[in-house]
Amino acid sequence: MILTPLAWLAIAALLVSMLPFLMFFKNLQAYLPPPEAKDGLPEVGVSVLIPARDEEGAIGEAIQTALASGAGISDLEVVVLDDHSTDRTVSIVREWSLRDPRVRLEQAPDLPAGWCGKQHACWVLANRAKHDLLLWVDADVRLEPGSVGRLAGFLNRSGAALVSGVPRQITGTLVEQLLIPLIHFVLLGFLPFDRMRKSVSPAYASGCGQLFLARRDAYFAAGGHEAIKSTLHDGIHLPKAFRRAGFATDLCDATPLARCRMYHGAAQTWKGLAKNATEGLASNGMIVPATLILGLGQVAPWVVMVVAWMREGNGSLAFALGWLGTFPGLLVRLAGVRRFGQPVLGALLHPVGVFLLLVIQWQARVMAWLGIRFAWRGRRYTQT
Repeated sequence: MILTPLAWLAIAALLVSMLPFLMFFKNLQAYLPPPEAKDGLPEVGVSVLIPARDEEGAIGEAIQTALASGAGISDLEVVVLDDHSTDRTVSIVREWSLRDPRVRLEQAPDLPAGWCGKQHACWVLANRAKHDLLLWVDADVRLEPGSVGRLAGFLNRSGAALVSGVPRQITGTLVEQLLIPLIHFVLLGFLPFDRMRKSVSPAYASGCGQLFLARRDAYFAAGGHEAIKSTLHDGIHLPKAFRRAGFATDLCDATPLARCRMYHGAAQTWKGLAKNATEGLASNGMIVPATLILGLGQVAPWVVMVVAWMREGNGSLAFALGWLGTFPGLLVRLAGVRRFGQPVLGALLHPVGVFLLLVIQWQARVMAWLGIRFAWRGRRYTQT
């Protein structure tokens, strides 16, 4: 049998699609939520650290859920750093501090040159915290009851100095449903968890900037957020800083520990994912291989199937191979629906989401090449 170019493309796409398929289901057995902290951690004190810049719509609930999350923790404080907000953020935090002495408001100094706003805020918070365990959460993260104890227990059992996990991602609009769940797809589909846990190599560094728990002594020994002060992507670079200093980092499934509505609407989602893209998939060294792997393995099978049907009919080998190649990505995404509470529509439109993700990566890469500065929360940054 002579294979047509379309059939060869379908074979290549099928083979490439199997890499994240096999890795995802292998990692799914290792990426587990921490067990319930039945006996608690009576000697553990935790500082919940929340950077806030114009967060009047989110900060109250963030504080409320943080206070309710500390069951089993002997001493809990919630420290909010106001980063020059122009709305009611400060007054809301003050009201909470009067209501509950565990809440403390701090004011950020002016942003020094060379610092990203979030990294500076997290660094200031760490220096003003009083406990040995430091838990950073974004203002749009809602901690579940008992989650701090469970996360502290995971940190203790793992032997790591820094742990993280992806909270349950709440999505509203179609663009959110298409793009946000790809966080789990990329994380579990391409990071070998067994190697990550056996090595402190920075090559296996990964985390979620929405939720980080660290040991205070290791944090400062690794340089903390000061070591990554210019980056916009702490999810990758903070674990790298720890690993460069010889400390282990680890990941757990944070779906039952916290929830987060990261962005609201298509425009904010697009801009939010683009802001730090050049420090991940859109970096100079990753943009081409990421495009080939994701485009060929996740988008091409659907394209081949449609083109083959139009040219050769649904009885052709190319059509059959293209159809077969759609299943690995679809099965992975449906597993994400069941395990992480992801939207079904986003999973069924998986190739559309991957295509849009690649467009965002290339937009960010081109902007970086052209030296176009990126605005985020009233500040402008130059992407690399």
